[in-house]
Amino acid sequence: MKVKFTNLYKLIHDKKKIFIKIQGLIKKSKFVGGYEVENFERTFAKYTGSKYAVSLANGTDALEIAISSLKLKKGSEVIVPVNTWISTAEAVINNNYKLVFCDINLDDYTIDLDDLKKKITKKTKAIILVHLYGNPANLSGIRNIVKKKNIKIIEDCAQAHGTKFKNKHVGTFGEVGTFSFFPGKNLGGFGDGGAIVTNSKKVAEYCLRCRNHGALKKYDHKFSGRNSRLDTIQAGILNIKLKKFNNVIKKRNKLAKIYFNSLQNVNNLELFKLSNQNQHSFHQFVIKTNRRDQLRKFLLKNKIDTMIHYPYMLNELNFFPKGNRLTKSYKLGKKILSLPISEEHTEKEIYFIVNKIKQFFKK
Repeated sequence: MKVKFTNLYKLIHDKKKIFIKIQGLIKKSKFVGGYEVENFERTFAKYTGSKYAVSLANGTDALEIAISSLKLKKGSEVIVPVNTWISTAEAVINNNYKLVFCDINLDDYTIDLDDLKKKITKKTKAIILVHLYGNPANLSGIRNIVKKKNIKIIEDCAQAHGTKFKNKHVGTFGEVGTFSFFPGKNLGGFGDGGAIVTNSKKVAEYCLRCRNHGALKKYDHKFSGRNSRLDTIQAGILNIKLKKFNNVIKKRNKLAKIYFNSLQNVNNLELFKLSNQNQHSFHQFVIKTNRRDQLRKFLLKNKIDTMIHYPYMLNELNFFPKGNRLTKSYKLGKKILSLPISEEHTEKEIYFIVNKIKQFFKK
């Protein structure tokens, strides 16, 4: 049996409806804006429980525009967890704010609250929370830390479509939440795409203008923005996929349960901890072991693909600030491994992976 890490073609459900939709939009020459984009923004806002959703060209733009929308003071510090995709940190640098890295906890790989308390200074004006791998960060604990400090919360939900913290969708706890619709995401398009969700009318209007050269309509430029509009075809695809998205989350949870039940007692292997209060979306299923490289080679030999998210912490990159060594995440990139999990995988494939992992650790 061969198990791919992911098969993007198999992730395309309702192929006939999608291809008909694309063909129709091409015939109508509908490529930018219009009903499909507006409808997706309405439905995605409703899905997340937000008042407003602003679609964008990609998830990186969503982060950059979200930070810009908060109008932080010059010289402000923005705290970012050290284990995440580079866009989270880039967005701070590209807005000309000071980037401060925070350690992560090893239970679920989200931001560590003890280190967060230490990193907050008088110059701290925002924290970007990353709901990594589909695991929600401890939003209650974080809000308790920042209350009365006038620190804004930005939620990076690029890997957390369908993730809920205490029955409330992530992205709705802070001032603004950002999403990516890159093809490999739980909710992905046929190319790049992104969105910002917020309950602030002022923030939503700023984001709408910023994505379109500072204008809400042609020649209505109020400031220098950028070109970051979601393509109409991508919106049409996402509209179709969003209708059955809850089934995607259910399938991923079902497969994750097999991993948890089967691997929890394997020696020299650590699984992340789950909270029964939350809904996880399992964008990735990550395990940790000191024998990561040997395990990966063994699985590949048995035709099982794996990936590493991520091979290094961001403070290891020489163009980002180093700061003090972050003890919990130190060398984590050499221990973590992502196993195949998606709605296109079968239970048979997951059990095959589990059995091969058990076989490896018996050696």
